Amino acid sequence: MTEYERSRTMPALPEHVFDQAADVGQMDAWLPQDLHVDAGEPPAVTVHEDRTDQDVSAQLRARRDQLRLEWGTREQGGYTGWLQVAGLDSGTSEVTVHLSFFEEEHDPGEEAVHTALDRSLQRLEEQVRLRVDNAAG
Repeated sequence: MTEYERSRTMPALPEHVFDQAADVGQMDAWLPQDLHVDAGEPPAVTVHEDRTDQDVSAQLRARRDQLRLEWGTREQGGYTGWLQVAGLDSGTSEVTVHLSFFEEEHDPGEEAVHTALDRSLQRLEEQVRLRVDNAAG
């Protein structure tokens, strides 16, 4: 098993960050650009990966009381992950994303995963800023 983890501090309340991250309809705006989530009957979702042009059945659970998202593939069992939002001082948050790959063929490698996670967290921060700015209007 291979595990990866990245974190980023965001200038928003943890609830705002979590609400943006957990919005299935907006996930394409911050997930790695070759992944697309289509909500089924929660917690069931379908993940489409452009690289392989495959649809994979997965689970996605939002635990709002813990400010945590958890996901994983159902049938293949190839990977799981979670996103955790924690409040920091002065209205900022830290977002941590953790991925576990159980089979080597699903693991794209350290450099690719770290790059994808860093870009995803950056895009999530941009989405959170837009949401907060629009709410403050």
